[in-house]
Amino acid sequence: MTDSLHGHKARKRFGQNFLEDDNVINNIVHAIAPQVGDNMVEIGPGLAALTRFLLPACQKLHVIELDRDLAARLPNTLAGLGELHLHQADALNFDFAQLASIEHPLRIVGNLPYNISTPLIFHLLSFSHIVKDMTFMLQKEVVDRLAGEPATADYGRLSVMVQYRCQVDWLLDVPPEAFNPPPKVQSAVVRLTPWQNSPYNCQNETLLQHIVSTAFNQRRKTLRNCLKGLAEDADFIAVDIDPSLRAEVLSVQQFVQLTNQLNRHV
Repeated sequence: MTDSLHGHKARKRFGQNFLEDDNVINNIVHAIAPQVGDNMVEIGPGLAALTRFLLPACQKLHVIELDRDLAARLPNTLAGLGELHLHQADALNFDFAQLASIEHPLRIVGNLPYNISTPLIFHLLSFSHIVKDMTFMLQKEVVDRLAGEPATADYGRLSVMVQYRCQVDWLLDVPPEAFNPPPKVQSAVVRLTPWQNSPYNCQNETLLQHIVSTAFNQRRKTLRNCLKGLAEDADFIAVDIDPSLRAEVLSVQQFVQLTNQLNRHV
């Protein structure tokens, strides 16, 4: 598990798998299309496979690295390539708002550790109002869930909440052999672009999160049973939803309509 080129041993507890395939790296950088003036943030730069291309293209780059050993190496590895702002921190607890403004929204990129990808995406969604786009390499199974459509096995809480805030675009698949050490799963690159003009008009986003989470908590149950105490049959009828259906068949728009109906009682 030692990277012979860099002498760094990949750490399982950080979910480290280092990208080494030059073709894949070039394809990802091309998909990101970094430009001078971009307010770019890279999560988990690791051995700087992407960073060494992003930094000179943007000329200024924020990087967030949890591993102290890797963080300590980055300034030397990237010396002379541009203005590097290194944050040795846990992205799960990081306040991304400190790096952004309305005039300079964030472009967030990263090869996200598989073990924290879902909670990290939910954390980042809370900053979507100051984010231009997010391009991530993730376990392909997670990308399938992000892009999941109603009435499919991939569709769930993650699908609804991400699609409520963002347009989801699959960009490319990445095989295990592109990494060192190779993970036991397929990977994919996805772009999440927060809506400039949302197609959804939700009156209470906190309530939406609660309803979606509750509805999918026991996804084999009907909406009537899952949302008992939250919604009456009259509420479902008011928005033309059959209460005997399961959560997995409702569109994002239907979840928003149901939330707006229930918000009248709050």
